[in-house]
Amino acid sequence: MDYRRLTQEIVGWLQAKLREAGARGFVVGLSGGVDSATTAALCTRAAPGEVLGAWLPCHSVSEDEVYSQMAAEALGIPLTTVDLCPAYDALIAALPKSDVRLAPDNLPAANAKPRLRMTALYYLAQANHYLVAGTGNRPELMVGFFTKWGDGGVDLEPLGELYKHEVRALAQALGVPQPIIDRAPSPGLWPGQTDEGEMGISYAALDAILGAWDRGAEPDRPAEEIAKVTAMVARSAHKRRMPPAFPVARR
Repeated sequence: MDYRRLTQEIVGWLQAKLREAGARGFVVGLSGGVDSATTAALCTRAAPGEVLGAWLPCHSVSEDEVYSQMAAEALGIPLTTVDLCPAYDALIAALPKSDVRLAPDNLPAANAKPRLRMTALYYLAQANHYLVAGTGNRPELMVGFFTKWGDGGVDLEPLGELYKHEVRALAQALGVPQPIIDRAPSPGLWPGQTDEGEMGISYAALDAILGAWDRGAEPDRPAEEIAKVTAMVARSAHKRRMPPAFPVARR
């Protein structure tokens, strides 16, 4: 793939979306990972001087902040910090405790973090007349590896049609710092969490399976991996659609 041309095409698309919305720029939640850094790099080319990076700690690991600052400094964009820990703690304290039989891994509490981040990003976006740029890539979106109305609650997804290996290659072309490119992807919801560990499948396998399906071909991967991805895509279909409304038959 010609990543210089791809950059130009995504930048032109971002600029068109700004014009459609009558917005001035973008806010990007910087997590310290390659997806958010690549998204911010594209946004800075589409709206120079009108991109705000946001570091939104919510009982996050300190390493994430270091990498978020590294991305912002490399791109020359401001980084605002909004500490969501007090809001998160107050929310969890006010909510009834989750039933461990239904949520043994406490995902309801973990998913409250990206939903609070979404709220903060939209506050910052509206305050600056910006759009919220999402950081999801194609594998994540297709298998539902995102929080509904959390990191999935954005205005647009510049990387939404790119496989993970393509995101890394684009990051290289855009000059994203190599330590960020090399980091193990993680949602950052608890210490030690990684994307691949959480999904139970590698990005290489996801890219291969989804890429084959996109080409109308049979994936050259183990049957159990194909079955797993098939199930993940089916279970997460609701995340990729707007909420359905009851179809009233008017006569």
